[in-house]
Amino acid sequence: MPVIALVALAVSWNRHLSGWVLAIEAILLVGSVLAAVQHAEVIAHRVGEPFGSLILAVAVTVIEVALIVTLMISGKGDTSTLARDTVFAAVMLTMNGIVGISLLVGALKYRLAVFHPEGTGSALGSVITLATLTLVLPRFTTSASGSRFTASQLFFVAASALAVYALFVFTQTIRHRDFFLPPGMTDDEDVHAGPPSNRATVFSVVLLPVSLVSVVGLTKVESPAIEAGVAWLGFPASFVGVIIAIMVLLPESIAAVRAASQNRTQISLNLGYGSAMASIGLTIPTLAIASPWLPASLTLGLEPIQIVLLAVSAAVAVLTVVPGRAKTLHAALHLVLFAAFIFLAVVP
Repeated sequence: MPVIALVALAVSWNRHLSGWVLAIEAILLVGSVLAAVQHAEVIAHRVGEPFGSLILAVAVTVIEVALIVTLMISGKGDTSTLARDTVFAAVMLTMNGIVGISLLVGALKYRLAVFHPEGTGSALGSVITLATLTLVLPRFTTSASGSRFTASQLFFVAASALAVYALFVFTQTIRHRDFFLPPGMTDDEDVHAGPPSNRATVFSVVLLPVSLVSVVGLTKVESPAIEAGVAWLGFPASFVGVIIAIMVLLPESIAAVRAASQNRTQISLNLGYGSAMASIGLTIPTLAIASPWLPASLTLGLEPIQIVLLAVSAAVAVLTVVPGRAKTLHAALHLVLFAAFIFLAVVP
């Protein structure tokens, strides 16, 4: 898939494309995102923890940042809120979408979805802290206008977000790894499939950068079509951020549902909250570094309706996590909040 996508990119670069060609390249773009994550997972499995988690997180962050920056540079109109819309969409997709469907699958199949409140609670606390620092505070700071951070504020928040993410990775992979394993499983019992062969690893090492280049290039080619499609549907321009978040988090969503169906809800929650943390804790610092070269300043402060959705989601998530087991009702609450987010993103 990455090779086919790269060939298609080379053939179509700087050319006027018909609708059906753009549709094919859109499929190749989604396939390249899935392929990039797959190859990153192979490399991460071979390297082992804690570096494996970092490789996967960095690969996903490269994809997300590349999509945001490419659309900001090539997009029309005001793109200053694109990063905010994408990161917020990722938070809502993980906290309510991935978590909700995973809890629903686990509770329907096994009556209760069981997990460790110690590990999941620390992950949720990290997500709430990161979201508040990067997305809520800019709405209330007064040093800069327009829900923006000043340069010093942005640097402080970016450094804090990176520190929180690093501390969580250390906690999850080294200090308290047992809190992030499915209940009843010890660290010695956490047996995975054998590490990939040398050939498979080299194959992924070669194709991972090809996948990332394909994602960046095809995003530039598809960006006018994405914006035109959103406008044709009558959706707000901010819905582009939702599309980016769905594309980036599609592999994690599939993996989380699969884990929940195997009575490994803890793994599903690790994937959900871990993806939210990576989306904030790595994407925001990277964009902060790139901000001097971006065509528009970063507007990170959420709108009031978004702050309300985030606050309610955080409260419901805390009540879900504290008992260490969830019913279908808990899952339904998260999914209703996710549906409300999607609906209000279309009809603000």
